[in-house]
Amino acid sequence: MTFYGSDYAELESFDPDIAGVLLSELGRIRGGLQLIASENLSSPRVLTALGSTLSNKYAEGYPGRRYYGGCAEVDKAENLAIERCKELFGADHANVQPHSGASANQAVYGAFMKPGETILAMSLPHGGHLTHGTKVSFSGKWFNAVHYGVDQETEDINYAQMEELAREHRPKVICAGGSAIPRLIDFERIRALADEVGAIFWVDAAHFIGLVAGKAIPSPVPYADVVSFTTHKVLRGPRSGAIVCTAEHAAAIDKAVFPMMQGGPQMHTIAAKAVNFKECATPEYAAYAKQVVENAAVLATSLAEHGIRPTTGGTDTHLSLHDLQGVGVTGKDAEARADAAGIVLNKNAIPFDPAPPSVASGIRVGTPCVTTQGMGTEEMRTIARLIATAVTKGDADPDNAVTREVRAEVTDLVTRFPAYPR
Repeated sequence: MTFYGSDYAELESFDPDIAGVLLSELGRIRGGLQLIASENLSSPRVLTALGSTLSNKYAEGYPGRRYYGGCAEVDKAENLAIERCKELFGADHANVQPHSGASANQAVYGAFMKPGETILAMSLPHGGHLTHGTKVSFSGKWFNAVHYGVDQETEDINYAQMEELAREHRPKVICAGGSAIPRLIDFERIRALADEVGAIFWVDAAHFIGLVAGKAIPSPVPYADVVSFTTHKVLRGPRSGAIVCTAEHAAAIDKAVFPMMQGGPQMHTIAAKAVNFKECATPEYAAYAKQVVENAAVLATSLAEHGIRPTTGGTDTHLSLHDLQGVGVTGKDAEARADAAGIVLNKNAIPFDPAPPSVASGIRVGTPCVTTQGMGTEEMRTIARLIATAVTKGDADPDNAVTREVRAEVTDLVTRFPAYPR
C-alpha cells in the first residue's frame, strides 16, 4: 500500500501507533465537513513532494549560493518554485523559503523595522492576526504597534480611523490583512496613505492569496511593497509560507529570511510549493477559486436565513464571520455542538465582542475544503441548515437525537463528495 509516496505497510509494521494516527486523521477528514477557513486539502501531488528524499538535503543559502555541497538538484526545485511564484502573482521577486506565515511575517519585520519602531495594523479582536503587533507575540513585544479596527455600523475596515492614526503616528510600516476579514480590502487607498506618510505598505495575504492566484479577487501585488502569505489555505499547497515583493526590496527580504530569521530551508516543502504554484496556474484552479467565493457567499446568506447573522452583511472572500447572539449560543458551545455532529468550524470573536476570546460570540466558516471536494451552492444551502440545526437544537453530546440526525446527513453528504477519494 502506498501512502502518498511512502510505503505505509512498512510504517505500520514498525510504528503502528503513528501509522494509526495517519489513517485516523484521513478518516476524520473524510468523515466530516471541514469548514475551517484557514485549512484546505493539499493534492496528492503536493503530498508526494512533501514525502520525498529532498527532505534529507541541508541547503543553507540560496540557489547558486549555498553553504553546503550537493545542492544542484534542490537548486532546480527552488528556482522552479521562485519562477512559478513570480509568474503566478506578477511579482518582481519571490522568496519561497519561509517555514510558515508567521516566519514570513517575522522576515518582513526584519527587513523593514528596528525594535521599537511603529507598525500600524489591524486589531486582532477586529479580524487582524497575532503577528500584527499583539502583545503576546514577538511583534508586540519588539515593536510599537498601533491598531485600527472596523466601523461599528458597517463592521468593515475603518479606513478613516486608519488614516487618522497613520497621520498621527507616522508608522514605519502599514499592514493590511488578517484572519477574519470577510470583505475586500481597498489596497489602492492604503497605498496612497502609505505614500503620504512615508511608510512601507505590507499586505499579509495569508488567508486570501489563493483567491488572488485564481483571479477571483483583486491582487495586492501591484500596490504593496511586500506581500507575505501562507501556502496551505485557499492556495491548497503545503503547510508553509512565502513572500513576494518589489525589486527594490528583494535584497532586504532575502537577507531577513536567511540568515536573519531562518537557517536551512525545507527543500521538500519548497518542491511541494513548486508543484502547488503549477497547479494554481491552471484553468481548473481558477474555476475552483471562483467557486470558493460563490460558495462562501451562499453559505453566509443561507446561515443568515436561519438567524445566524453574518458580520458586514456577508462576504466577498472564502470566509464569513457570524454573530450568534441572536440565537443565544456562544461560539464555544456552537463549535462543540457542530463538532459532535461532524461539522468542523471554529469559535471566533466578532467586532466589539462582549464575550472573552475563549468563549466568543461568533463562529467563522470557510469554503476551501468543501469546494475542493466538489460541492457547490446547493450543498452550501444544505450545510447552512445542518450548521443551524446542530448549533441551535443539537448538543455537544454525540448521542443527542438531533445531533445524530445531523451527523447522518453529514455522512451522506461527504460520502457523495469524498475527500481523497482514491
